[in-house]
Amino acid sequence: MNYDVVVIGAGPNGLSAAIEVARAGLTVCVLEANEKIGGGVRTEELTLPGFLHDVCSAIHPMAILSPFFQKLHLKQWGLQWFFSPAAVAHPLPDGSAAILYKDLNRTIENLGNNAQRWHDLFAPFTRTPFAFFSQILRPIRIPRRPFLMARFGRLALRSCVDLVQRNFSDERARALFAGCAGHSSLALHARGSASFGLALAIAGHAVGWPLPVGGSQKIADALAACLQSSGGEIITGHKVRSMRDLPQARCYIFDVTPRQLLNITEDALPSRYRQKLSGFQYGPGVFKMDWALSAPIPWRNQDCLQAATVHVGGTTEEIVQAEAEVWKNKHPDNPFVLLAQQSLFDTTRAPAGKHTAWGYCHVPNGSHIDMAERIERQIERFAPGFRDVILSRHTMSTTQLEAHNENLVGGDNNLRQFLARPTLRWNPYSTPNSKIFICSSSTPPGGGVHGMSGYLAARTALRRIFRR
Repeated sequence: MNYDVVVIGAGPNGLSAAIEVARAGLTVCVLEANEKIGGGVRTEELTLPGFLHDVCSAIHPMAILSPFFQKLHLKQWGLQWFFSPAAVAHPLPDGSAAILYKDLNRTIENLGNNAQRWHDLFAPFTRTPFAFFSQILRPIRIPRRPFLMARFGRLALRSCVDLVQRNFSDERARALFAGCAGHSSLALHARGSASFGLALAIAGHAVGWPLPVGGSQKIADALAACLQSSGGEIITGHKVRSMRDLPQARCYIFDVTPRQLLNITEDALPSRYRQKLSGFQYGPGVFKMDWALSAPIPWRNQDCLQAATVHVGGTTEEIVQAEAEVWKNKHPDNPFVLLAQQSLFDTTRAPAGKHTAWGYCHVPNGSHIDMAERIERQIERFAPGFRDVILSRHTMSTTQLEAHNENLVGGDNNLRQFLARPTLRWNPYSTPNSKIFICSSSTPPGGGVHGMSGYLAARTALRRIFRR
């Protein structure tokens, strides 16, 4: 068949691109290599029957804040959100815990002499959060709120370590921020790593860190239903290895990383642009685990049961050291573990009385090393008896994750690439071939489930090809 647009990849960005095209009244088809749509938002029974685990992403603050998802009203397509009482918990070696609540004032009650500093740092951004995130979830342009964005930029370009040292003396505030920044694959000494801590903490105070009821797959299912209601098609099990595997279309939008784009397009892109894409550097990968549990995780500090997300890494210095070792091509003995305990708040995830947990740590790109024992030892440190409640476990190394989803090949490598992705280009979604566009997380605004890369790539194609 012939289409106006063909989208390659049925992840959140690919589906979002297709929705925007279909809503413009054009014919669109999405081709997905796997038998199941979703890309980074899939849910499967990875351990035991009846235990639903998010294969990749699990907690989605950017999905709530996404300007495009807000327009789609995905609730009507079956997507429901649950917000845990706290956005994130961070247990500390002394038995205390720092807790980030949506309520800024409640959060600072436990931050000692850094309470006012935390408030002053985040309050300006939480007054109009949706307007703020509409500015950062797009390529860098002249901002509509120049003073607010200048304030953010001045802070965001710092390293996490620098921002923490300049602003906080209390370990609870220091660790809480470092844990948020640790979601980045950038080393925490690297310039720009503070931006992740800022954005995620602001999101937590603005809306919380929600999880989809029934699993992350529900996001993809809702996007697919929205697309199909507008006449869009989805074909699964269709692996695209070259341009010869594509049906005829007026343009193609690729939800793939530069590596896959180069392999598929071959000589359809000029050599100079191909050379630039080939210079795209992939940062650390992850080692990921899922657990079926007989009971909730027995945290030493019970406040950790209030949060769907728990940062397990100890003090700021321990987190910084663990992340620095990854960048030295080492596997830390005490990794920083990002953990989610969805079944505490979503009873659909496990049989009655049972629970699930999800977690990962950063590892060198392409790692084959099994980090399961180190991850469980780190959790046990803050939750004695954790191993006693494990019924079953499932692990995925970096290479196994990439086999599951070819886009999962590592995070950002440096600040320059983070600011100019995938290459330095005024419109990062276009290529020198007027029929080829790219919409993956390798384009602005980068990683996260928000669909904005897909939406903005589709808008570029609609303007340039269809004059819409």
